[in-house]
Amino acid sequence: MASRTRRRGPAKGAPDGSRRRRVPMRLLLPSLVLVALMAMLMLRGYVHSEILADYRIRPAAANDKVPQEILKGGPVIDTRDGSASTLRVPDNSVVLTFDDGPDPEWTPKVLDALKRNEAHAVFFITGTMASRYPDLVQRMVDEGHEIGLHTFNHPDLSYQSKKRIDWELSQNQLALAGAVGIRSSLFRPPYSSKSVNMDNNSWPVTEYIGSRGYITIVNDTDSEDWRKPGVDQIIRNSTPKSGQGAIVLMHDSGGDRQQTVQALDKLIPQLKGKGYEFQNLTEALDAPSAHTEVTGLELWKGKAWVFLVDASDNITAILVVGLAAIGSLVIGRFGLMLLLSAVHARRTRRRDFVWGPNAPVTEPASVLVPAYNEAKCIESTVRSLMRSEYPIEIIVIDDGSSDGTARIVEGLGLPNVRVIRQLNAGKPAALNRGLANARYDLIVMMDGDTVFEPSTVRELVQPFADPRVGAVAGNAKVGNKDTLIGAWQHIEYVMGFNLDRRMYDVLQCMPTIPGAVGAFRRSALERVGGMSDDTLAEDTDITMAIHRDGWRVVYAEKARAWTEAPESVQQLWSQRYRWSYGTMQAIWKHRRALVDRGPSGRFGRVGLPLVSLFMVLAPLLAPLIDVFLIYGLVFGPTEKTILAWFGVLAIQAACAAYAFVLDRERLTPLISLPLQQILYRQLMYVVLLQSWITALTGGRLRWQKLRRKGGVSAPPTVPTQRRQVMDERPVR
Repeated sequence: MASRTRRRGPAKGAPDGSRRRRVPMRLLLPSLVLVALMAMLMLRGYVHSEILADYRIRPAAANDKVPQEILKGGPVIDTRDGSASTLRVPDNSVVLTFDDGPDPEWTPKVLDALKRNEAHAVFFITGTMASRYPDLVQRMVDEGHEIGLHTFNHPDLSYQSKKRIDWELSQNQLALAGAVGIRSSLFRPPYSSKSVNMDNNSWPVTEYIGSRGYITIVNDTDSEDWRKPGVDQIIRNSTPKSGQGAIVLMHDSGGDRQQTVQALDKLIPQLKGKGYEFQNLTEALDAPSAHTEVTGLELWKGKAWVFLVDASDNITAILVVGLAAIGSLVIGRFGLMLLLSAVHARRTRRRDFVWGPNAPVTEPASVLVPAYNEAKCIESTVRSLMRSEYPIEIIVIDDGSSDGTARIVEGLGLPNVRVIRQLNAGKPAALNRGLANARYDLIVMMDGDTVFEPSTVRELVQPFADPRVGAVAGNAKVGNKDTLIGAWQHIEYVMGFNLDRRMYDVLQCMPTIPGAVGAFRRSALERVGGMSDDTLAEDTDITMAIHRDGWRVVYAEKARAWTEAPESVQQLWSQRYRWSYGTMQAIWKHRRALVDRGPSGRFGRVGLPLVSLFMVLAPLLAPLIDVFLIYGLVFGPTEKTILAWFGVLAIQAACAAYAFVLDRERLTPLISLPLQQILYRQLMYVVLLQSWITALTGGRLRWQKLRRKGGVSAPPTVPTQRRQVMDERPVR
């Protein structure tokens, strides 16, 4: 029940159907956020070679189709004009080349070694590394080194189509343009060796690369530093034969390159002592620079690319931290719930357990039933109260219903049932009106679509035997749980809400008295000013207010009420959207509870932080579990991802089973738990995200009436005990 506003019709003068159908903002914004997150993850996966990477390496093949001038030629191969020619580095010249970088750990050390020894080199960079570490590429250029391309993802190009080769080259150039604003005409294929090792698979690639304007650079001296053979062996492998020039292959990435760095500090001085010069390739060949300045759109595309890659890495790092946080919160919450729920169950089920010194409580109670257009449910609600074992009066407050709700109750002609009519003013106003007309000091509140068991009111008021108790939360259950969506809500109510309430009861910081079944002392309500319409979660608002006034709020698990849960996704969305947004409003309204002193400050010190963590922050971060699940399933590691997901599901299933046992519920609905985690939970994520967006943008959410079907006509079991309803009597 809630305050409502009329729906607006079509704009004046607008013909029917003239309005364009638009995507609802509640779907559009969360969808955009989800798409953005997935795009960032995809981009990160791409530049980390987790997506579209091809790790196949083709074995050596015959070389009968490779021209002899290539097989017997030098390591610089030029096929740009359709013919094949090679060049060698002049005698007494060494061109050091480094593949696979830049690496954040080893490239700076290699550059430091080259700087110490006043040597230049050629760095064949991959697009993935250059995109992630553009500052290192900039340092290479600033210190006079030459840059060559080494593809983007480092695949064996002999396996790739021409389209994929073009893509690797263009992406590599894009990263280079974004890093330092240049293009390069030098290219070294991954897994390449010497000219003599060119075969029938690699030669067509070399020809095609030349047709795209690139000079292919292989090597004629392999340091084999990737094998980590020792510093002395790397030096021996890298030393040219007497007086000859050489292009030396080394690596500044791909693993531990400590031996390479140490070898450079010995190799360069030794060879310089023999008269060698360490130059860039174009310097050694006395050729024009391989670098071309990039300007205009191409430059900005490169800069945008590098920016997005950096953003994706940063965002992913934040997401990983968020994933760790949500994992800790989920496991911590489950552990806390299991432990404290066991404590609560053991305490309340002891044979000698009593709620307080004034037990048992027998004084009459007033039951307030706010109702707005509850024609399909109200008779069942009132008749369930008439079966109560406890002395009560029933007050139905009709909040401007247009479906004859009040007439239905009056037509029943039941004793001790009063109907109060008012203009539509909202649920808080209806409850306050009922409170003003209640005869008794114990006030029970329920919804117009809820039915009580005969023992519900009696169980609900027993905690008032303790004079410190100001409010009591009952055990709300889903009455229409025969459908799949009803079963999912049933799991949520038993596992989430009621297990939570046990935990909060032990911690003495119950955050919410459910609107479907709750009880209050009149004095507690009056001291905090009654029900407030400041938030859309008036039940959470009043509970927090009562805590702050110094009262205790407890949970009576045996006070069961059966409520009609939404039966469509749209109705469920509307309800949970209001709950989520209202909870945020209540937390913000009572934020000063954090600094409250004395006994009333316990809620601020314990309850408010827990509610903020478990009910607002944790659900907001929880989608990260599913985002990384999808990413892991598609791009790996698939087995570990599946194992982790089933591990989380097993923890949830254990908690759910324990909650069902505590509530004496059949475990059958838990069969749908995996499906609930896949579908239902995602809906709740989007609802909470939309609530956050509404709150952050300063939006104002209105109450929305849920359409009832009257599916809960009676509790599942009705004890055959003597039923008692208070006769009409004057207020004492």
